[in-house]
Amino acid sequence: MKIEDWSQTLTAGPLLAIAAAAIALLLLLIIKLKLHAFPSLILVSLLTALAAGIPVAQVVPVMLNGFGSTLASVALLVGLGAMLGVLIQTSGGAQVLATKLIDVFGEKHAPIALGVASMLFGFPIFFDAGLVVMLPIMFSVARWVGGSMLLYGLPTAGAFSVMHVFAPPHPGPVSAATFFNANMGVLLFVGLIVAMLTWYFAVYLFSKYIGKRIHLPVPAILGQEEIQTEPANPPKFSTVVLVLLLPMILIFMNTGLNTLLSSGVLAESTADETWFQSLRMLGETPVALLITTLYAMYTLGTKRGEHKTHLQHTMEGALPAVCSVILITGAGGMFGGVLRTSGIGAALTDSLGGIGVPLILAGFLISGILRIAQGSATVALTTTAGLLAPGVEAGGYNQLQLAALVMAVAAGSIILSHFNDSGFWLMSRFFNMDEKTTLKTWTVMQTLMGVFAFIVAAIVFAFASAF
Repeated sequence: MKIEDWSQTLTAGPLLAIAAAAIALLLLLIIKLKLHAFPSLILVSLLTALAAGIPVAQVVPVMLNGFGSTLASVALLVGLGAMLGVLIQTSGGAQVLATKLIDVFGEKHAPIALGVASMLFGFPIFFDAGLVVMLPIMFSVARWVGGSMLLYGLPTAGAFSVMHVFAPPHPGPVSAATFFNANMGVLLFVGLIVAMLTWYFAVYLFSKYIGKRIHLPVPAILGQEEIQTEPANPPKFSTVVLVLLLPMILIFMNTGLNTLLSSGVLAESTADETWFQSLRMLGETPVALLITTLYAMYTLGTKRGEHKTHLQHTMEGALPAVCSVILITGAGGMFGGVLRTSGIGAALTDSLGGIGVPLILAGFLISGILRIAQGSATVALTTTAGLLAPGVEAGGYNQLQLAALVMAVAAGSIILSHFNDSGFWLMSRFFNMDEKTTLKTWTVMQTLMGVFAFIVAAIVFAFASAF
């Protein structure tokens, strides 16, 4: 949010100190004093805005803007996703899918099965939407096989995360490719390699390590405990798969059309045509999830003989459990909005630019600083790409190098997920983890992902430099 007739006068040093103090205060309030995360984030957002010099009259509007903009993208996804998840769970669809996955991959490789399924679903689906849809399948597999929930939850969430950050047609890599004039086909090839390697080495192996040290029971976040007995009339495996594929197909239609338009395959005038806009609307994530939820109500509910009143009560029961997730996520967006408006990210970026580090390393570091400062991986990725675009254009890089540069910037955009990241709160609340445990698991894993992906990107860049 821009504030008219006001500009930040503090230098990078004081702004960095304010950001560090804000994060330290959050840690104190939430972990030490056990204050609930929702009021903690509101209080720290207020104090940070005042300390950064945001005009007093604009403090509350800035806070509300960050809160509202986050809820606009998250609340619909979480609400509809929770309803869809409960339908899959209570119909017995989660058990059907879990049983099939275990039959194909074996109990020993159940986390790999979940990761593979999530990467496939995560190709066009955003992290938030994909995670809430996969929750009942994760829970069912965890109850079936046993062990810490981390063994199943981290590979699933990590798979959606790597696809969202590294693979087109997600907005972050696509925007960076546009800034760098990178070929979309080459970027997709490199992005998939980076995503798969990062998932296996930084996500799957880490989940095996941490899952043996922290036992996390399967939560009842969807409003009730998982059904332990198989329903009398469970849905077919193909029916459950179609329910899961439907949002992917619809969203891919949207992102695919956007990619075709941005790459020049479709003429620019196509964007104004009714058929193009209509198909894109059907593929917008909230609309796609609404369509999928209605379809699931019929195939997993009404078609199986479920009474309409009971179906209504089942869906109603999904919402109370996710209200906390939605509010805390919105408060995290409020904190991130305050940090963005205060100019902390911009000041730190300017100071780093004068150090004279290699462009690929500068991209990783600047993106990482922006990520830590304001929380959003997509914002960090696209902002950094815009800042580096002139240097990239002057560098005369080949297409493989350009793809590696995009990957390096993307790698920085996921490190050190913490209190201003909506993904942090989704993981914390959906997996019923306290903030300290979330830092030990999700934050560490995201940082490992970023560092490992940067190493892979640097190797690709060095290899491409030889040609």
